[in-house]
Amino acid sequence: MVKEEVRLVKENEVKSEKKKFSLPHIFVILFMIIILASLASYIVPAGEYERVTMEDGREVIDPNTFKLVESTPVGLFDFMFAVPTGLIETAEIIFGVLMIGGMFAVIERTGIISIGVGKLANMFSNRGLWVIPILMIPFAIITTFTGQVELSLIYLPAILPLMLKLGFDKVTAAGTVLVATISGFTVALTSPANLGVSQTVSQLPLYSGMGYRIIILATILLVGIVFVVRYAKKVRSHPELSITYDASDLTQNAAMLDTDQQKATTRQKLASVVVLIAFGVLLWGLFEHGWYFRELSGLYIMTGIIVGLVGGLGVSQISESFIEGFKNILLGALIVGVARGVAVVLNDGNIMDTITYAAGNLVAAMPSSVTATIMLVVQGLLNFLIPSGSGQAMVTMPIMSGLADLSGVSRQTAVLAFLFGDGFSNIFYPTSGYFMAALAIVGIQWSKWVKFIWPLLLIWYGLAIAFLFIAQFINYS
Repeated sequence: MVKEEVRLVKENEVKSEKKKFSLPHIFVILFMIIILASLASYIVPAGEYERVTMEDGREVIDPNTFKLVESTPVGLFDFMFAVPTGLIETAEIIFGVLMIGGMFAVIERTGIISIGVGKLANMFSNRGLWVIPILMIPFAIITTFTGQVELSLIYLPAILPLMLKLGFDKVTAAGTVLVATISGFTVALTSPANLGVSQTVSQLPLYSGMGYRIIILATILLVGIVFVVRYAKKVRSHPELSITYDASDLTQNAAMLDTDQQKATTRQKLASVVVLIAFGVLLWGLFEHGWYFRELSGLYIMTGIIVGLVGGLGVSQISESFIEGFKNILLGALIVGVARGVAVVLNDGNIMDTITYAAGNLVAAMPSSVTATIMLVVQGLLNFLIPSGSGQAMVTMPIMSGLADLSGVSRQTAVLAFLFGDGFSNIFYPTSGYFMAALAIVGIQWSKWVKFIWPLLLIWYGLAIAFLFIAQFINYS
């Protein structure tokens, strides 16, 4: 009798597993979105704004110049070329992401990562949870001042082995980096890319309103830290509760079992110095010369080669390591280009400006008491189509700042709504290139990440709405 009951329970579990819904592959999702965007070009009227060149050379829309133009629906060949065009347009980013993977594969092969991880793991062996806020706070601070959210692609390969060594999982590593950097990016204090451009376009003093944003940043980051720490504590005590537990994860098992601390050789110590120097050059290039992925790719290549040679690797070993690194990160790199295909078909169909125009009309039709909240929703939706923070600011803020004046909402509040709408969704939308590359680096499926992050996003958006209501009440300026 007991055996029969056990058999029935197991059969029900199997049936339950079969019925469990699972999201399709990310390429399938993006391809379906491209199809829908192409079909929309046959339904949505084509339109465009005139562009005005600012003093710094950037082009922004003139909000009073929208007009309907001749329809240019996306044909079969345009649709067929959308993904290749997206790959070409994002070639610089794709190449940079590949080089990051190659460089870290070389560094890992020299052994200096495992040595550093061993030392840190011993340091935090009895207080492993403390490593999460110790890392998240500086990650957020660096991002809130610089806006360089792409630095997360550098942080992740470095801290992933440490998190695994301490008994956490890949999701904890990704959460530590992505939650921290997106907190700093969203509630920017001096970030030039999203905050600087949006305030400039809205004709506000540069980086003004910082006091209120400091309070918001502290709140958002604290909530993010608590969320990641709670998950990490649960996974460390019960590994089977990990969101990635059912995935093949030999790397994690090996890292957790290997607890012997190695001693660095002279070559490895010198290679570590080279890595530190390279990181200093990276920061100098970003802040002083505005380097982007083209320049950074060159730095990654040179760093990988020099570190490999100094660390005792032969030229063939260095080449093999680069190739292995390319393989590990190829999916994330390609997703960047495939995701761009959505914007390609919207631009080819001349409906991107029409969508922006309609979004502005939606905000204008809402009661003034909820104007800021509707701005957040609209900016969040548009961020799916325009994942560039500065690009979205140049397209939307001329409209939103004007609507803010008409509705009695301060322009500073409109900028805050833009930051919330543009920021949080960057660690959710599959069209966010750096985010998808980050998931590829740690080997997490997008569907599994969504399962982890959605409760935090709900809390964050709830807080964002509350902060916007307060901003309207105090006439935030």
